[in-house]
Amino acid sequence: MPGSRSTPAKGDARSTSPRAALDTLLAGTAGGTLRRARWLDAVDQLLRPHLPPGMATHARLANVREDRLVFVVDAPIWHAKLRLATPELIDAARSIGLEVNAMVVKTATGPLQPLPAVTAPRTPMSAAAQSGLKAALALLRSAEPEEATTNPTTGRRRRRNAPATPAEGAS
Repeated sequence: MPGSRSTPAKGDARSTSPRAALDTLLAGTAGGTLRRARWLDAVDQLLRPHLPPGMATHARLANVREDRLVFVVDAPIWHAKLRLATPELIDAARSIGLEVNAMVVKTATGPLQPLPAVTAPRTPMSAAAQSGLKAALALLRSAEPEEATTNPTTGRRRRRNAPATPAEGAS
């Protein structure tokens, strides 16, 4: 269709790649915030090898504020361990060009990273369990017609021994 805007024109120089979308976001009014977040992530990746053993999954650089590194941890025990590593982390931050003199550690109320979905391997149902399930289903299906019937005109279910309403008539 000539007037359709669902697809770009052949001569349209705009690109719809993810990289072009990111470039557009960085150029917009939110660009400063996004650039800062990307920079903090890069600094976090540079400082991560200097964290105490086992702490990489429990701590994250949250900010560099004035002359302080701000880290967030997910439990009080990691808070204490990270505080003990303050001199090494400050030295590491200085070695990558940051002018920091102190470090602040905050404890988050939840996990820092979303927990991965746990998928337990499913074991097939045993033959005894399958036969038991089939027997239970057979009992339920055979008991159903005795307990209830369906009125063909109204589609309502009623007990077989229940008295008929005037609208249903005597059956």
